[in-house]
Amino acid sequence: MTNINSVTGSVDSSELGPTLTHEHLRVRTVEVATQFPHLYNRIEELQLAKEQVLAARNDGIQTLCDPTVMGQDRDITFIREVSESTGMTIIAATGMYTCRDLPEPLRNKSIDYIAELFIRDIEVGIQNTEIKAGFIKCATDVQGVTPDVEKIIRAAARAHKRTGVPIMTHTHAASRNGLDQLDLLEDEGVSARAVIIGHSGDTRDMAYLSQLLNRQAYLGIDRFGLSVGIINQERPDLLLKLIQSGYHKQLLVSQDYCGSIDWWEREEVRSFAPDWSMTHLTHDVLPYIIDQGVAPDILSGIMVNNVREWFEYAANDTY
Repeated sequence: MTNINSVTGSVDSSELGPTLTHEHLRVRTVEVATQFPHLYNRIEELQLAKEQVLAARNDGIQTLCDPTVMGQDRDITFIREVSESTGMTIIAATGMYTCRDLPEPLRNKSIDYIAELFIRDIEVGIQNTEIKAGFIKCATDVQGVTPDVEKIIRAAARAHKRTGVPIMTHTHAASRNGLDQLDLLEDEGVSARAVIIGHSGDTRDMAYLSQLLNRQAYLGIDRFGLSVGIINQERPDLLLKLIQSGYHKQLLVSQDYCGSIDWWEREEVRSFAPDWSMTHLTHDVLPYIIDQGVAPDILSGIMVNNVREWFEYAANDTY
């Protein structure tokens, strides 16, 4: 058993229950939100987040991991308010979401300097609060491992080794750069078993996915409802194929849903992702997987045991 930082206090890993490992309560562009605040409505954003979280909770989800970090306008008091009002256990992240460059104040700082920022979020609190991060987020996309991205990944690794909290990544699966992430993390002494390679479900490249799995990483099959890399209708069959191939103990599932996101108007999102929600998995995907002959305890293992083991293994992967 492992103590995990949630936004409302420490929770034991045995108490997580069914978990969605990659959902965003809100994603905003901080420069726009700061300079043109009239474009945003916090009360409406809170309501949208609460509605989705309550719907997931009513479907039996007990815990949600929110990987919103710097680069996505993380607001830790917003996240805590949603947790307190819905009763959902929410675990927030530290880290940075950038696919190319660090912001100017950090560009000339060392890897260890950035690692200390992550460690402070985990051990002291986020944004001058007592609310602590429970995992670390880093990213690569089509740009690959730029010098600044490498710095963030190595900082994430060092923060993990100091604190024992696990790592979740954002990847561009078509570029196969989850392998590059693992190379850097393992070079820093991180075990692949402490890592979720996020958005791995965006590809049908089984050779690539098998390489990640054979190195013992967890795969985030975490964009149900979205057509990114592959169309949404293909995602359940990809999950089914991975389960039937014997990899169910290394899979984590989610939807990468955003309660609100300022990249598009809400009507635009509905037009290109009509099924996207925090309940698409429970309403549509999991029943389909069971109908294909997968035992419910396999799915329970994915949503309960795998998440618990990700946190527990990471807690022991320290210096």
